[in-house]
Amino acid sequence: MRVLKFGGTSLANAERFMQAAEIIEKAHLSDQAAGVLSAPAKITNHLVAIVDKAQAGEPFDTHLSEANDIFNNIINGLHQANPKFDREGLAAFIQTELDDICAIAANAAKNQFCPDNISATVHSRGEKISIAMMQAWFEAKGYTVTHINPVEKLLAQGSYLESSVDIAESTKRVDAQAIPKQNVVLMAGFTAGNEQGELVLLGRNGSDYSAACLAACLKADCCEIWTDVDGVYTCDPRLVPDAICLESMSYQEAMELSFFGAKVIHPRTIGPLVPLNIPCLIKNTGNPDGKGTIIDGNVASDDLKVKGITNLDNVAMFNVSGAGMQGMVGMAARVFSTMSKAGISVILITQSSSEYSISFCVPVKSADKALAALNAEFAQELQDNLLDPIEVMKDLSIVSVVGDGMRTAKGIAAQFFSALAQANISIVAIAQGSSERSISAVVPLNKAIEAVKATHQTLFNNKKVVDIFLVGVGGVGGELIEQIKQQKDYLSQKDIEIRVCALANSNKMLLNANGLNLDNWKSDLENATQPSDFDVLLSFIKLHHVVNPVFVDCTTAQSVANLYARALKEGFHVVTPNKKANTSSYAYYQLMRENARQSQHKFLYETNVGAGLPVIENLQNLLAAGDEVEKFEGILSGSLSYIFGKLEEGLSLSEATKLAKEKGFTEPDPRDDLSGQDVARKLLILARECGLALELADIEVEGVLPKGFSEGKTTDEFLAMLPELDAEFAEKVAQATACGNTLRYVGVIENGKCRVAIQAVGSDDPLFKVKNGENALAFYTRYYSPIPLLLRGYGAGNDVTAAGIFADILRTLHGGAN
Repeated sequence: MRVLKFGGTSLANAERFMQAAEIIEKAHLSDQAAGVLSAPAKITNHLVAIVDKAQAGEPFDTHLSEANDIFNNIINGLHQANPKFDREGLAAFIQTELDDICAIAANAAKNQFCPDNISATVHSRGEKISIAMMQAWFEAKGYTVTHINPVEKLLAQGSYLESSVDIAESTKRVDAQAIPKQNVVLMAGFTAGNEQGELVLLGRNGSDYSAACLAACLKADCCEIWTDVDGVYTCDPRLVPDAICLESMSYQEAMELSFFGAKVIHPRTIGPLVPLNIPCLIKNTGNPDGKGTIIDGNVASDDLKVKGITNLDNVAMFNVSGAGMQGMVGMAARVFSTMSKAGISVILITQSSSEYSISFCVPVKSADKALAALNAEFAQELQDNLLDPIEVMKDLSIVSVVGDGMRTAKGIAAQFFSALAQANISIVAIAQGSSERSISAVVPLNKAIEAVKATHQTLFNNKKVVDIFLVGVGGVGGELIEQIKQQKDYLSQKDIEIRVCALANSNKMLLNANGLNLDNWKSDLENATQPSDFDVLLSFIKLHHVVNPVFVDCTTAQSVANLYARALKEGFHVVTPNKKANTSSYAYYQLMRENARQSQHKFLYETNVGAGLPVIENLQNLLAAGDEVEKFEGILSGSLSYIFGKLEEGLSLSEATKLAKEKGFTEPDPRDDLSGQDVARKLLILARECGLALELADIEVEGVLPKGFSEGKTTDEFLAMLPELDAEFAEKVAQATACGNTLRYVGVIENGKCRVAIQAVGSDDPLFKVKNGENALAFYTRYYSPIPLLLRGYGAGNDVTAAGIFADILRTLHGGAN
C-alpha cells in the first residue's frame, strides 16, 4: 500500500485534477494506493475569509462566488474529459455544501461570532468536496472506491482548529475497516475526529500530516507527498533559481528544515513515519517521472554537508534579563513554563553564559500574549528591579542552515556568518541545535531573503555573481561595458558572472534585476523613461534582495561622489575613477572608510591615481607591512607627460597641447590639465593614503599657465591665445637642456607637505625618461631607499582606465572591507 497526498496546487483545475487521478490510478494498479486530498488551491483561503468576514459584519458573497466558480470549473472540465462523470450530481452536492456554508456565515454575521467547532466544519469543506469529485471521477472510470472517513478513523486530541492524531488508537480503527484489495482508497486531508466524534482540524496545511498518519495506520510502504516542485531544494527555488533539488534526506534533516520554514513539507509530517521507518517521497504532479526527494532513515551518503537553508519569517524575540537573574534557580523553567501555560510555541532559545539573560523567539502573532504572560509571572521581580523590563523585538526572521554532515564538517558556521556579514546583514541572535545538524541566526525580517541568497551562494554555488550599477557611460564607462561583454565567456570559465543591472547617465537609467542585455545598450538608454535617481537604485536592490551590488561611478561629478558614503552604508561596494570623493573634505574621506568598515564592503579607487597602474594597492600593501613613505615624486598626469615630452622634442607649448588634445590625452578643455588641479587631487589622495590629514587647499600648486591666463575665454579662444606662451616655454626648455636636464610636471610629498610644479630633472632621476603619456611614481621609503620603488606605465586612455576599474570590480568578490 502506498499513500499519496495531493496539495491544493495539484488539484487547482480540471487538468491538474486529472493528473493527480492518473498518478493515483497508476500507483493503485501496481500496488494498492490511498489518495489523501487537500482542497483545490485558494479554496481554504476563501472559506476562512467567509467566516472571518461574517463575524466582522463584512460582506462575504465574493468569496462564496469565487469558490463556487473554482469547483464548477473543475467538474465541468472533468465531465468534458469523461461524459460518464456525474456532473449534475456533483453540482447539486457542491451547491448544498455552499448553501450550508452560507447559512452558517449568515448566523455568524447575526451573532458576530462563530464557534471554533463550527468554523472547523467550514474551513474543511474544500477537502470534503475534493474527495467527492475524485470519487466520482474513479467511479466514472469503473473503479470501486473505499472512502476512509477521517472524523471516524483518525482520533485526535487538541483544539477544534489544531489537533494531533493518536496513531495507536487510529490504527485500530483503520484496521477495523476492511479494505478490499481491488478498491481505490480516498481520504480527505486536514481533518480528524475527537473523542466525542466531532470534526477537528490538524492545523493549516495539515494534509501532509494527515497522509503521514494514514500511512502509519496502514503500515504503508511509502508516503508520497505530491506538490508543485520536483522535491526538496537546498532553499526556496523561487528565491534562488540555481537551488539544488536533493535526492535524499534523513528524517531529522527534513524535520529541522520544515520546522524552520521549508514550505515543501508540513513540520509534523515526518513524526508518524519514523517509528515504522516508512519513507516519505516528495514528487511533482507536473513531472511524475522526476526522481523527487526521498526522506527516510537510510540516506545514501553524498557530498553535501549542508542540505538546506530556510527562513522562518514573522517571529518576535523576547529578552528576559537583569542582574537579579544571576544564580537565580529555576528562571528558565519559569519562563518556558509560562509560555507553555499560555499555549505559545517557542521556536528558538539562546542564553548568555553569564546567566544574565534568556532570549527566545515565538511567532509574532503570539507576541502580545507572551508579553502579558511574562509580565504577570514576573510581576514581583520586575517591581523589585531584579529584572529589567522585558524586551521584545518584532519584524524578525530565523535563517537556518541544516544538514547531518555539519556534525563532522569544519567551518560551516564561519562560512554562514561570513556570508551574512558580506551581505551587510546584522545578526540579532545565534542558536545551534545540540544535534549539531542546524545553526540558526535571527536577522531583520527585511533582510531574510538576502540572507538566504548570500548563504546559498557561499555554501552551494561555486559561481560568484557581481551585480553592477554603473553611473556614467561616456568614454571610460562605455569602454568598461565593452570589456565586460568581451570577458563574459572567459569569466564564466572561472565561475564568475558579471551582471550589469543598471546603466545611468545624468538624465536617465535602465534597470533589470537579472542583468541588462548590453547588445544595444546605447539606444536602450536613449529610449529609457526612468529618470536617474539614487533613491530608486536603493529601493531596487532592496526590492530584489541583491546580495553583492557594486556602485560604479565613471563620471567626474562631485554630486555623484557625494553619494559614496551613503552607498557604502546601504550595502553597496563602491568602485570609481572619480577623484572628487577622495579629495573632498578630510571628514568625508574618513566617513567613507568608516561606512565601508562597518558594512564590510569595499571602497575601491585604484584608478584615482595612475589609471591602470597598481599604485593604491601597492602603497596600501607597503604601509600594511610596516613600511613608511619618506618622500614621493611622481608624474601623475598622462596628458602633461605627453605635452612635456613633446616640448623636449622641440614642439612649442601650443603645438604640443593641440596634438595632445587631438589624440585624446587631455580633457575637452586642456586648461583642466594645464591648471595642475588634477595632479594636485592625485597627490592629495596619495598623501592621505600615507596618513597625512591634508585638505586640497593645503597642496601648493604651480600651474603650467600663468595665473589668470585666458580667464573667461572659451576653449577655442584659449587655444588661439596659447601661442603667446610659446617663447617663454621655449626659453625654459633651453635652460634645462643646457644643464643636461629636462622639464617634467611633478608632484612631490616631503616632510608632510605637498607641492605640484614644473621641475627640471637630471639624467639620474627616475622621472627623466618618462614621457609620451606615461605615468611614473617614485616612492622613497624605509625599505626602498636610496633607490625608490618605481611604478611606471601609461596613465591615460579610456581602455587602460576601464581595465583598472574592471580589476577593482573583481576585487569585490574577496571578503572584507578594504
